[in-house]
Amino acid sequence: MTDLTDLGVAAIRDGVAKGDFTAVEVAEAFNANVAAAAALNAFIVTTPEKAIEAAQATDARRAAGQPLGKMGGVPIGMKDLFATHGVQTTAASHILEGFTPEYESTVSQNLWNAGAGMLGKLNLDQFAMGSSNETSYFGNVISPWRRNDGGNAALAPGGSSGGSSTAVAARLAPAATGTDTGGSIRQPAAFTGISGIKPTYGRCSRWGIVAFASSLDQAGPMARDVRDCAIMLEAMAGFDPKDATSLDLPVPQWEAGLSGDLSGRRVGVPAEYRMDGMDADVAASWDQGIAWLKDAGAEIVEISLPHTKYALPAYYIIAPAEASSNLARYDGVRYGLRELPAKESGGGAGLQDMYAATRAAGFGAEVKRRIMIGTYVLSAGFYDAYYTQAQKVRTLIAQDFNSAFSACDVILAPTAPTAAFGLGEKSDDPLAMYLNDVFAVPASLAGLPAMSVPAGLNREGLPLGLQIIGKAFDEQGVLNAGLAIEQRARFSARPERWW
Repeated sequence: MTDLTDLGVAAIRDGVAKGDFTAVEVAEAFNANVAAAAALNAFIVTTPEKAIEAAQATDARRAAGQPLGKMGGVPIGMKDLFATHGVQTTAASHILEGFTPEYESTVSQNLWNAGAGMLGKLNLDQFAMGSSNETSYFGNVISPWRRNDGGNAALAPGGSSGGSSTAVAARLAPAATGTDTGGSIRQPAAFTGISGIKPTYGRCSRWGIVAFASSLDQAGPMARDVRDCAIMLEAMAGFDPKDATSLDLPVPQWEAGLSGDLSGRRVGVPAEYRMDGMDADVAASWDQGIAWLKDAGAEIVEISLPHTKYALPAYYIIAPAEASSNLARYDGVRYGLRELPAKESGGGAGLQDMYAATRAAGFGAEVKRRIMIGTYVLSAGFYDAYYTQAQKVRTLIAQDFNSAFSACDVILAPTAPTAAFGLGEKSDDPLAMYLNDVFAVPASLAGLPAMSVPAGLNREGLPLGLQIIGKAFDEQGVLNAGLAIEQRARFSARPERWW
């Protein structure tokens, strides 16, 4: 029999429904892979018993002739940004270490209702702030990929959803949840040779997800292929009255609507994404993607997104500003870490001293950097000069996309400017790290659906991703263009097991 851990969401769901194998057998196989992969550091907490419990419930429903649900029998990894009832939720930060919610996030509850089980809570960049999964209090996540030059340098799995991307690429889970604020689903998917989609802002509830930047954060699926992403997104999405930004719209049947035939569709290619000094392999991959979509029946049109060059600086004003507000709640009073000033330091014992000691010990360097940037741009005298201007730029970027979509249906671009880089190669240079988001941030600022699909390997044998950006609410168009690329790329490469 095929190794069950080689199967994706659709194959597991359908195989369990047909009785080819049991959900418990699937859960046991993935639990074993998770236990054997500690070297990757993909999980902060493992919950093998939760996976088995959900699998037993699925097998019981099948035996009783009851519906199994969209994700029936599929065990998944849960990014540790989603609150899970009775299971530690930390956002990969010391300040929340030991926090066990008494409630369940809407997205995770939707998945459990659809028949999925939880293999564990996945590692990430602390509070989702990072592009390499090097800011976690619980240590770096390591990509399962290696360069083909014979070296064994540890590579970044992307961020912030690096635990999710590593778990799926290494066959520790058939799929995982991610969150995307400025590329945190798409960039790690590209780095590890998997698929991931950020839906339209508001498509998935943010209730119960630890907040980074509330006007940007959006949950989405990460999986082996486009169909699996469509299935999982159907289970995750839906209106939630507990989230004021939730879209009150029916959830489309994205899996049933999948088609790689793009006849009559127009694909835009933005001139501004062709940057000086662009990585040659990334540029070649983009050109290949254009040829594939043309082969699928699409018409290729040149478009302009003139304010693209301002997207990154605008994002790194807006996101830290919202983070500085959201993270003010972590004060050591109500939950999580509490630190008191050391007596020998001469510190006092007042409330402000406790706040300061708790936040100094609890937040990592990158989180502190972004809180300080955010507090600065929101402060008196600088609010209009920075935050107000960035919001105006955000509006211009959204208008650019609206104008472009009058000439095309979807947009094709690279997902990231390079393939995966080595851990430690960029961690000392925050600006170089932030540039990883250059292709992903514009769609986030505009709240548009965007997806990364694997398109091939670079000269070092590392995955490259192509990004499809769609109109608001048109996840189907994004998924279909992704499927057209997937069918032609025939990406089947996987990392050789070394862990």
